[in-house]
Amino acid sequence: MVDTIETQQMAAQDLAEPRLIVEQGMAARVAAIAGPVLIGLGYRLVRVKISGSASLTVQIMAERADGSMTIEDCEASSRALSPVFDVEDPIDREYRLELSSPGIDRPLVRRSDFARYSGHEAKIEMEIPLGTQKRFRGILLGVEGDAARLRPRDAAEGEAANVLLPIADTAEARLMLTDALVTESLRRGKQQIRGQTPDADPAQTNARHANNNNRSHAKELHANENEGE
Repeated sequence: MVDTIETQQMAAQDLAEPRLIVEQGMAARVAAIAGPVLIGLGYRLVRVKISGSASLTVQIMAERADGSMTIEDCEASSRALSPVFDVEDPIDREYRLELSSPGIDRPLVRRSDFARYSGHEAKIEMEIPLGTQKRFRGILLGVEGDAARLRPRDAAEGEAANVLLPIADTAEARLMLTDALVTESLRRGKQQIRGQTPDADPAQTNARHANNNNRSHAKELHANENEGE
């Protein structure tokens, strides 16, 4: 029983870990509504992205504390979020709500993301430049405080060319799709299927999207449409 309680407390802490890289404008309004709903379902928000002009697509990436997100999880999240958005009305035009997993080449938004994927290649764009440079690409070397340590890919092994990038000053960060990342993702996925506990959180392959067409200003919820990637 003690182990169960401790496990539940750790999972709750993981879900509540704040994102240090967040959205602006309309996407931020959507995120503010989606985040608490997802936590209540046992998931956590990764990213909100709004695209299109006349007809918008609102893409919400979410995951469990262990990094997984199944098709069923996406569908459950979509069913829970759609009526909340209809009531809260964060978008004043017709849009399509799309739920998905973060994917293998996932965004990095929390401190734990940068620590978890240490050793893998990432691409980082700073909101606030570090010196005169805003874009970085290299191998993640973990975190120090609230900064990510990165070895630029053109730096020699052992060379004192590692950089510390404040995560809160980052506009966007994501993993690069490499053979090593794919191999690790497949291995973690097999462990989960077998009911084993991975020794690190997996980078999951994309779950199929759960899509809902919504007309917020009319408060009408259209039929769900599930698609595969």
